[in-house]
Amino acid sequence: MIASFLARSSQSKARVATKLASPITGLRFKSTGMKPIGFVGLGNMGLPMATNLFNGFKDKADFIIYDINQTTTSNFLKDHNTDPNNRDKVKVAKSPLEVAQEATVIVTMLPASQHVEGVYFGKDGLFGALGEKHLVVDASTIDQSMATRVAKALQEKGAKAIDAPVSGGTGGAQAGTLTFMVGSNSNADFELAKPYLEKMGKNIVYCGTNGNGQVAKICNNMLLGISMIATSETMNLGVRMGMDPKLLAGILNTSSGRCWSSEVYNPCPGVQENSAATRGYTGGFGMPLMAKDLRLAVNAAVDTKTTVMLGAMAQQLYNQMAANKDYENLDFSAAYKWLSENSK
Repeated sequence: MIASFLARSSQSKARVATKLASPITGLRFKSTGMKPIGFVGLGNMGLPMATNLFNGFKDKADFIIYDINQTTTSNFLKDHNTDPNNRDKVKVAKSPLEVAQEATVIVTMLPASQHVEGVYFGKDGLFGALGEKHLVVDASTIDQSMATRVAKALQEKGAKAIDAPVSGGTGGAQAGTLTFMVGSNSNADFELAKPYLEKMGKNIVYCGTNGNGQVAKICNNMLLGISMIATSETMNLGVRMGMDPKLLAGILNTSSGRCWSSEVYNPCPGVQENSAATRGYTGGFGMPLMAKDLRLAVNAAVDTKTTVMLGAMAQQLYNQMAANKDYENLDFSAAYKWLSENSK
């Protein structure tokens, strides 16, 4: 009887050990159930997002990062592994494939569709090691067709695919107040991703099926690009007519012309202390990214036979600025600078 009991006890322990082992690498999870997390893309947006995701859980998970910029990954490793409570929790992967081999929850934040294609399907890409135990969230802003292609390919391998582009800029990424516009195969998949997204954002919105997150983001950024140009034209006109810019902005923001571009991110230097305009239009949301998002919107309009006259005009202006060496590295609110200089 005692021998039988000991045998059953041994079998039970073996089953528990199996459950605690990573399905990819054999690494053991903590008893908290925290799964290894991977993050690919530590750029202006991805770096603060990854920081908030890593710091967001009291019980730290193993955290595997990858970026082509080795200085960025080295700094992240140094900044987080020096804490005695987090020692050896962060690892720098040699490729996206290695991230997928060692993490079961993966977030990617990449500039454009071609980068997403390379990271997922290229040589040493994520796709080579993904399986049914993976939850994969792509927070990049890309065209809807690429988002649905990625989702379909991942789902065929049994992985759960989430497209979750963001709004809120670098300030929102740093503060952890981003809005995530989420597309997924089911509400159940959305609920699985939500606890991770909540560590990086404040508003987590389920938009429906895969690809719908991109629809929401593209529409939002088309409106943002149009409104930034309109605000820039308005502020430039008022200043050239002799109006104090702070006074003009205050009137706009208590009147019917009020919008995010005028109230929160005014493009006129000196109006707001923390705006990109006041720091020489450095940092923030770059010209090439706004030009790219507007191209996505205009291409979608062509595909759906939708009229977007103002969106198309905004695209042309941002294309010009993004192609100009004096503007290509500036924040998209430098539309004000472009207009004011070209009015002289």
